[in-house]
Amino acid sequence: MYESIKILKTLNYIPPDIMCAQDYELLAPDFIAPDRFAYIAGGSGHDATLRHNRTSFSDLSVVPRVLRNVEQGSTTTDLLGQQLQHPILLAPVAYQTLVHPDGEIATAYAARSTDSCMVASTLSSKTLEDIAEHAGPERWFQLYFQPDFNDTKKLLNRSVATGYRAIVVTLDAAVQQPSRRALSANFSFPDDVQAANLMAQGPSTADPINPRHIFKRYMQNVPTREQLAWLIEQSPVPVLIKGVLHQDDALELKALGAAGVIVSNHGGRTLDGVPASLAMLPSIRAAVGDDFPLLLDSGIRSGGDIFKAIALGADAVLIGRLQVYALSVAGALGVAHMLKLLREELELTMAVAGCSSLDDIKTADMNRVLLTPKQETRSC
Repeated sequence: MYESIKILKTLNYIPPDIMCAQDYELLAPDFIAPDRFAYIAGGSGHDATLRHNRTSFSDLSVVPRVLRNVEQGSTTTDLLGQQLQHPILLAPVAYQTLVHPDGEIATAYAARSTDSCMVASTLSSKTLEDIAEHAGPERWFQLYFQPDFNDTKKLLNRSVATGYRAIVVTLDAAVQQPSRRALSANFSFPDDVQAANLMAQGPSTADPINPRHIFKRYMQNVPTREQLAWLIEQSPVPVLIKGVLHQDDALELKALGAAGVIVSNHGGRTLDGVPASLAMLPSIRAAVGDDFPLLLDSGIRSGGDIFKAIALGADAVLIGRLQVYALSVAGALGVAHMLKLLREELELTMAVAGCSSLDDIKTADMNRVLLTPKQETRSC
C-alpha cells in the first residue's frame, strides 16, 4: 500500500473517488500511517468538542430562495485591506511533513495556484522563508510566543521581512489535553519531523519548571498582556488573535488594538468539552460590531459549512484538517483541488440561496434563514 501511495503522490493524481471536498477525509486513512492519522484526526480527551464542531454545522440548514438574479455572483472579499478572491484561508497546521515529504512547500504551491491565503505555522516543518518563496502574495504567519521573548521578536522580524502580510497570534494552545486516540495509537513524533523555524534558537532563557506543574507551564507558554500589546503596537502588519471563544475576550482584544479575531477552539485539540466555534460566533459578532474582522475555524468540511459560518457572522474561514488530508492523498494538486471544490460548493450554495455576494449572505433584510432541527428560525 505505501509503495503505491508514493507513486500516486509522484504522479499528482486525483483519485476518481473524490467527488466533494470532504471525500479527502474519507481517503486519508489509506495515505497516512495509522498512528499519525490518529494524531491528526483526533482532538483532545474523548473528542467531544471535535464532534460538537461538526454537529454545530449539520444542525443548521440553508433555505433556498427563488427568482434571485445571481448572474454576477462573486466570492471576492476585502479583508484587512487585502482583496481576496474567496474567503477560504489555509489554517496554520504544524508539521505537514508528517503526511507528505514536501510538507508546507506543497501547500504553498496550492495556495498560490488557487489565489488562496496561506497561514504558515510557527511549527512548520519547513522554514517560513522557504514557504514564502513558493506561496502567493497573500500569506500570513501564525506566531506562537516563545519562552524567551527575544525569540518571539525574531520570528516577527523574520516574517515581516519575508513578506507575510499579517500576523496571527495563537493564544488558546499553551497547554493541550492529550488525545486518547493518539495515545492509544502510540503516536510519537519521528526524529526527522521538527519545527524548522525554531532550529536556530539558542537555549531557552526561561526558568526550568517541573513539567507536571500545569499552571506554571501554561504561563510560560502564553504572552503577558504587556507583551501582546507591545507586539500589536510594534508590528508593521496587522495582528489577529486566534483561539477566542468568549465575547468579553474579543472585546478586550479589540480594545488592545488587535486587527481581528479568529473564533476557534483549535479544532477541538486543546480542552475537551469546550463549545463549538460556530456556536460562539454569533455572540462574539454581536459584541464586536459589524465592522470588526472575524474569522472562524474548526469543523468546516464543505462549502455549505462556509456559507453557514458567514451567515452567522464570519468574514472568512480557515481550513485545517482538510488541507492535511488532501496533502496526504495528492500533494500540492490535492490541496489545490480541495480548495477548488470548496469554492465551487460555496458558489453553489450561494446561488441556490439567492446570494450574489458574501455581503448578501450576511444581510438580514435578504431573509437568509437557517433552520435548526427544532424548526426555530434565525434571520442571518
